[in-house]
Amino acid sequence: MELTFKDNVVLITGSGRGIGRSIAENFAEHRATVILSDYNAESLANVEQAFKEKNYPYLAVPCDVTDEEQVSQLFENTIASFERIDIVVNNAGITHDTLLMRMKTDQWDSVINTNLKGVFLVTKAASKFMMKQRFGKIINISSVVGIIGNAGQSNYSASKAGVIGFSKSIAKELASRNITVNVIAPGYIETEMTHVLSDAAKEAFLATIPLKRAGSQIDVANAALFLASPMADYITGQVIKVDGGMVM
Repeated sequence: MELTFKDNVVLITGSGRGIGRSIAENFAEHRATVILSDYNAESLANVEQAFKEKNYPYLAVPCDVTDEEQVSQLFENTIASFERIDIVVNNAGITHDTLLMRMKTDQWDSVINTNLKGVFLVTKAASKFMMKQRFGKIINISSVVGIIGNAGQSNYSASKAGVIGFSKSIAKELASRNITVNVIAPGYIETEMTHVLSDAAKEAFLATIPLKRAGSQIDVANAALFLASPMADYITGQVIKVDGGMVM
């Protein structure tokens, strides 16, 4: 079976770099029309240039997912251009890691606002159009630390746990309209964020992974591709851990 997303419009938040960009490129390689979105103008311009060079069909829309007006404009631009939205991947996320006793209120608020409120705003806006279509796939990117927690990441862990609870609830609300909502929880994935970790920290992570290696961004992108495909039409409200067996 050839996996193709021809005639599908796919929106990925935080697609300027890292896992979000990998997901966007993976969908484009499988013939989807991709809506690129990121709050960082430079990152968005870089991925837009790459899409131009490969002649991928796309639309690039800057968006801060914490701003309801910008999120609304993101979807208005998408519908005005393509008249539909089939798949949404909520990937935009940030970290401000520190121990609880050192954590400032703005470090808590910014992570919760981007990682959780952003998912709420984007999903709410997407569902309005998907309910009219009576079809849609929503894929929210969480993390294994939203399941097991992690010292120094109470804000991040709380936001990612919230994404899981939110997604399960929305999956129940939207199922009658043929809209599925699922979660991907990556483990230790090689990204710009993990490159700054010390060798000791990396070794500690690898020791907890049965497959004894870090994951790649394409591992997460492939999971998104599967959940968005017809092969996953009967899957909703689930958390798919892409973690090499770290959390069983």
